[in-house]
Amino acid sequence: VQLQASGGGLVQTGGSLRLTCAASGTIFSGNIMGWYRQAPGKQRDLVATITTGGSTNYADSVKGRFTISRDNAKNTVYLQMNNLKPEDAAVYYCYLRNVRFDYWGQGTLVTVSS
Repeated sequence: VQLQASGGGLVQTGGSLRLTCAASGTIFSGNIMGWYRQAPGKQRDLVATITTGGSTNYADSVKGRFTISRDNAKNTVYLQMNNLKPEDAAVYYCYLRNVRFDYWGQGTLVTVSS
């Protein structure tokens, strides 16, 4: 299984970005996809996850600003990030729980200028 993430970049405070992550390989139904992020010197934290059935979970800090969605036919997950704040700046990692195994993408950098 491989995860390919894209969509990071530099944005001003209040701006928007959309992250995309495509999973390839043997992907079973009932998986969970999502995003975590890690700022310099900090631990990797949950941003949002979504099941194949569409159930979502968000970190409190992004509720109302970020929206996670997925295309099950394409094994692709998206993260629409609106009203970005400087504290959202981090490396964002795509995540997949496939059966009992966890997989991570290579990370995509999001920079928010104030």
